[in-house]
Amino acid sequence: MGQGPVSQGLARPVAKRPDKSLLRGLGGLLPRGLLARTLLIMLLPLVVLQGVALQLFYGGHLDVISRRLSAGLAGDVAFVANLVDQVPEAMRGQILREANWRLGLSLGFEPGQLLGTPPARPAWMPFLPLEEDLDHALRERMSFTFDADWHSDPQAIVIRVQTGTGLLSVEAPRKRLFSTTLYVFVLWLVGSALLLAGIAILFMKNQVRAIRRLAEAAESFGLGRDTAPIKPEGAREVRQAALAFNAMQGRILRFVSQRTEMLAGISHDLRTPLTRMRLAIAMLPRSAETAEDLEALNQDLEEMERMVETYLAFARGEGIEAPRPADLVELVEEMAAKSRRSGADVSVNLPEALTLPLRADALKRALGNLLDNARRHAKRIAIAVAEVQEAGRHWAELTVDDDGPGIPAADRAEAFRPFSSGSATGTGLGLAIARDIVRAHGGEILLEESPMGGLRARMRLPV
Repeated sequence: MGQGPVSQGLARPVAKRPDKSLLRGLGGLLPRGLLARTLLIMLLPLVVLQGVALQLFYGGHLDVISRRLSAGLAGDVAFVANLVDQVPEAMRGQILREANWRLGLSLGFEPGQLLGTPPARPAWMPFLPLEEDLDHALRERMSFTFDADWHSDPQAIVIRVQTGTGLLSVEAPRKRLFSTTLYVFVLWLVGSALLLAGIAILFMKNQVRAIRRLAEAAESFGLGRDTAPIKPEGAREVRQAALAFNAMQGRILRFVSQRTEMLAGISHDLRTPLTRMRLAIAMLPRSAETAEDLEALNQDLEEMERMVETYLAFARGEGIEAPRPADLVELVEEMAAKSRRSGADVSVNLPEALTLPLRADALKRALGNLLDNARRHAKRIAIAVAEVQEAGRHWAELTVDDDGPGIPAADRAEAFRPFSSGSATGTGLGLAIARDIVRAHGGEILLEESPMGGLRARMRLPV
């Protein structure tokens, strides 16, 4: 007999992956800070434990005690009500006196009086089962109509019972139904939770403070600000990180200092032969035939000196200058005036003043590089300064627009690379230096299409 195709194997069940959208939704509900998350991890089990303890107490111990105490009081009231209803009138006084003394109840009887319709009252203590248990016990143990008043007397419960011969009034002390251990239990439960929570918050604040100081020191050092070594404190791992940061900071500062000294020596060595060459050219005899050649040599020397200064500035960086409060508007006006003296057509749109921490000399160099690039490629330049807010942070936004040919969008990222120049006379370091300076301030610089038809350089600095 023929056989059908043999199965290659049993199909494996596909494991169900967790819903990522649900996980992202739950993650959005969690706090962002380390302190809040740690306290949530520590205090959430404590709160759950306290809730379980309260539930066990209310569902077990308190419920049983409340039913037993209510049953005892209801039995006493029902017993007195039945006796008063059945015995002759002459014996009622004696029964009430005996009940007052032996049962601890304050009793009164009004022959022929009617109870009427009991008024609607709010619950005395909604989260406790006392009122409900007492009403249930009274209905179980007697057939008379009654009204239990928990509001008239703060020290007692007033129960009025409509018997066949009159109205029985009973004042029972609240301690017959209410145990003081409830206050002690709740006070201990809440007090211990608050005490432990306070200790946890103080402890975690000290730990998080050390981490926050380390983060602030790292950010300040990354922005080029002078920061003293941070004091190691907190847990062992946090102290270890602080010591490692201090060691790293010291090594970087020593490296920068050594490189700066080396570059200063290189700058001096390079200027010496250039100066000798300039002096030699100046001492050469001038004639109508050699004047043009000597002028070209002087221009070449000036170009070489400018290129050497540019290369050294890029290699040295701008981290030596300390940031100080300065008026960005005043700085922009100064650079715009300087660019106009060089022959550029510069218009400005500036606010009255905008003060923020700046490395003024470095920022002048960055803005000068942007203006020089615009002046070489465009006829008109427009500078604007405004204060903007984005993602909860305040920024000082400076834009430099021109009407030149611009840079294609695909080539704008490449324009920031060192030695990338679209001009035969440029060094290709102007935008690279400008970006390094702006980033050292904690900001960013972008190239965009200008409304004037050319290129826009957008510079953002934190306020």
